Amino acid sequence: MNQGTLDRRAAVATLLKDRGDLLVVTGLGSPSYDCFAAGDDPLNYYLWAAMGSACTVGFGLAMTQRERPVLVVTGDGEMLMGLGAIASIAQKRPPNLTIAVIDNGHYGETGMQLSHSGRGIELSRIAGACDFPWSGAITDMAGVEALRTRIHAKSGTAFATIKVGSDELPRALPSRDGVAVKNRFRAALGLQTI
Repeated sequence: MNQGTLDRRAAVATLLKDRGDLLVVTGLGSPSYDCFAAGDDPLNYYLWAAMGSACTVGFGLAMTQRERPVLVVTGDGEMLMGLGAIASIAQKRPPNLTIAVIDNGHYGETGMQLSHSGRGIELSRIAGACDFPWSGAITDMAGVEALRTRIHAKSGTAFATIKVGSDELPRALPSRDGVAVKNRFRAALGLQTI
């Protein structure tokens, strides 16, 4: 059962501190709010209406933007919807991809029902079983700092569950205009906007 106590906003802000050229893909809902609250950046790709897709979008970016670190910030509920992505990512192992699951043990976007991770499923163990080079559960800020170092070192495909409390925080809303988010991100990568 998730017994997380870390402050989700502090953990995400730590991951994004001194980010440099870090590409960030956010899952639906609270992970997007957390990243936006830490400081909006053109290299943040906020997913809206794409539940379960954060890892696959991050995977594609990591495969095509190999010189840059890629961080997926998603929630336990969304990760549970996209478990197949873990196996696909583990097969290719892009060394510049890190998946950080902000795990509060609840489905925050649908009423705070207990999620499977709240009932004892440890998502980092699933990633480990799929043969991720590194996976683990993080329960303290020292672990968050160590993960941030790992992200920037691009030292291998990594998967972490960051155990946070289930407090409901004020929403910090990035743009919900999907075309604008996409074009801003493409421009930040030096690609033509379409």
